[in-house]
Amino acid sequence: MDTLIAIPAERPGSLGCEVCMHFGHCEVFTLVDIENDAVKNVAVLENPPHSEGGCLTPVQILAERGVKVMLAGGMGLRPLMAFNQAGIRVYRVGEVENIDQAVQAFIAGQLPEFSQDQTCQHHHGGGCHSNG
Repeated sequence: MDTLIAIPAERPGSLGCEVCMHFGHCEVFTLVDIENDAVKNVAVLENPPHSEGGCLTPVQILAERGVKVMLAGGMGLRPLMAFNQAGIRVYRVGEVENIDQAVQAFIAGQLPEFSQDQTCQHHHGGGCHSNG
């Protein structure tokens, strides 16, 4: 089965890059195409500026690209609900060193699905970067 995964990332967005712990504030998304539990292809997609529709614009862009899974460390309730409406399942990334580790944890079934009670409640100051 073929699954396209998106992971918020720091530039340049390769498998060896760090996961940006809040999806809405990342510079790029690393798109990882998984087939038969193996990485088939890796691509990078720019995250539009936060002012252009806030956190909902990336949801729309990722859905249009065919993303089925989002791996994230933190996000607000609105984007989580938007991902759910778009049919994109969101999984919570714990402590990982890089995107490759996050993808391997997903493939191994080690990541829990993101729940509403894990969402960031405030976005002032530095924003939410982890969820306790």
